[in-house]
Amino acid sequence: MTQFSEYQGNTGTPAEETGYYIDCRDLFKIYKRADLEVVALRGLDLSVEAGELIAVIGASGSGKSTLLNILAGLDRPSAGQVLVGARDLLDVSDSDLVMYRRSEVGFVWQATARNLVPYLSVADNIALPMALSGEPAKVRRAWSDELLESLGMADKKDRLPYQLSGGEQQRAAIAVGLANKPPLLLADEPTGELDTENADSIFEMIRGLNQSYGVTVVTVTHYAGVSQFVDRVVHIRDGRIGSETFSRPDYRRDGGIVEEEFVVVDPAGRLQLPPELAERFRRGGLAKIQTEDGQITIDAPGTNPRQTRSRSQQ
Repeated sequence: MTQFSEYQGNTGTPAEETGYYIDCRDLFKIYKRADLEVVALRGLDLSVEAGELIAVIGASGSGKSTLLNILAGLDRPSAGQVLVGARDLLDVSDSDLVMYRRSEVGFVWQATARNLVPYLSVADNIALPMALSGEPAKVRRAWSDELLESLGMADKKDRLPYQLSGGEQQRAAIAVGLANKPPLLLADEPTGELDTENADSIFEMIRGLNQSYGVTVVTVTHYAGVSQFVDRVVHIRDGRIGSETFSRPDYRRDGGIVEEEFVVVDPAGRLQLPPELAERFRRGGLAKIQTEDGQITIDAPGTNPRQTRSRSQQ
């Protein structure tokens, strides 16, 4: 298969300022509709290393799709910092943004109708982005054949999209996303319309592409079993990253997988409590923090210190 150095093509190197391929700092996105302002991202912080595979999960309206659209160059942030490779997506011209979307990022939509041109064969769909970038026909055919071989679809290259199953359509869509050899692949609910068996197959395939070509992958999903296929799962709540989950093998459990969730503390020292703990502070209020042997415990105080102080002053 093509090595990562060749796959990257002519794209920029990770930003020297951060050492990460993707680096979001205090990122805000505000949508204005008439006299109403909707804050989709509220000071989000996220760092992704080159070649990493992560999944972003969260409830509807949490900001995960907004984050993906900003990373794809389909939407502009309102404030903060968002570096992808050598580009600052907060300060980029429209023409540079077009080149970024064309050659440095691949995007896979949930609805396959948005990924594939219905009257073109699978091979022609993959070749189309390369043709728009000026690649010679011989190069287009060679890379298209290699992608289809990697995805186990070499025998489907002459079929039209409607002649493919749902899983095959998503595989073809991922191949289209990788057509111009971008260093970053973004996928918005790539298994949202598939059953569990096909969903596992798609994520297994994405993992294989990530390992073979070194492409950085960020996927938004609701699929509960995604953790076994990715390096980490990022939980987003109310426009901020609340926690991250890491999976590791546990050989004491016959090769089972153990998941550990960690609360994310941003550079300003802010954190989001997990929902089950935040429920104990339904209307806000005070939290009691205790540190012992390097472990930090956050709990609701047994009595309200404000009321206690108020009574003592009477």
